[in-house]
Amino acid sequence: MTLPIRFEDALAARERIRPYLQPTPLRSYEALDEEIGAGIRVLVKHENHQPTNAFKIRNALSALTLLSEEQKRRGVVTATRGNHGQGVALAGRLLGVPVTVCVPVGNNPEKNLAIRGFGAELIEQGRDYDESLEVTKALVRERGLHLIHSTNDPAIVAGAATMSLEILEQAPDVEVIIVSIGGGSQAVGALVAASGLHPEVEVFGVQAAGAAAQYEGWRAGRPLVLERADTFADGLATRSCYELTFEALREGLSDFVLASEAEMADAVRLVLRTTHNLAEGAGAASFAGLRLLRDRLAGREVAVVLSGSNIDAETLRRVVNGEI
Repeated sequence: MTLPIRFEDALAARERIRPYLQPTPLRSYEALDEEIGAGIRVLVKHENHQPTNAFKIRNALSALTLLSEEQKRRGVVTATRGNHGQGVALAGRLLGVPVTVCVPVGNNPEKNLAIRGFGAELIEQGRDYDESLEVTKALVRERGLHLIHSTNDPAIVAGAATMSLEILEQAPDVEVIIVSIGGGSQAVGALVAASGLHPEVEVFGVQAAGAAAQYEGWRAGRPLVLERADTFADGLATRSCYELTFEALREGLSDFVLASEAEMADAVRLVLRTTHNLAEGAGAASFAGLRLLRDRLAGREVAVVLSGSNIDAETLRRVVNGEI
């Protein structure tokens, strides 16, 4: 299997971020096991308990702690729909690095507020994540900023791998890890962690049916760019495959499934009802995937990543009322 980083890179990233982050809980819930059924023991990785309420702070700290002093002085820029930008903004605050974050016009206002709250400059430009990414490239040329790509950066993937390192150390008997896939850092990070600790562990990916570039590329065996990404799971709303993660996903995933808007919304309600935790659409997609894979995973011990809880109030109201 082609991996973009080594297991040792994940271990090094863990040492770099250790002064700033505590390990997150891995918990089981009898009510969740009963609802899923098929004799599956579910372990929930609570990345919603991170200081930004999402796993992306791992990635950001891993990347920013590798910057040179000159890069830190000039500052960094990134594109995001929310969680990656919050992670980079907080990492910049912790490390004294100026941060500029580009988001699409009409981006989640609560995520925008959080990004500004961590001290970053926020620029709203572009119709979606992919167009905002083009804005960051112009700022690199104009201002000399260092680009922190949400996926195409080995340090980003190494940061994401620290999450699965924790899972496999907290529960050595885990047989399966299920993650949502936008850019793929979580899934590739899980493959890297498993390669060094438990190579027999299977990694399954879940993507939003309305933003299925990675899934369609995985099926076609080649990277694709789609015209649209329409989903309330804004953390998954990308139209592209990514050079750094594509081959590892193609070769390493045991399977890849698509979740509809209704299935992800129902998963948000499932998480709330059985664990009393909040999940955003991207954070609940893995639970929707668990349901879709239920029969295949019968009788196994499965870690499911609750990757984030930054759902805005209006979207949450619609989900709770069954309008999605």
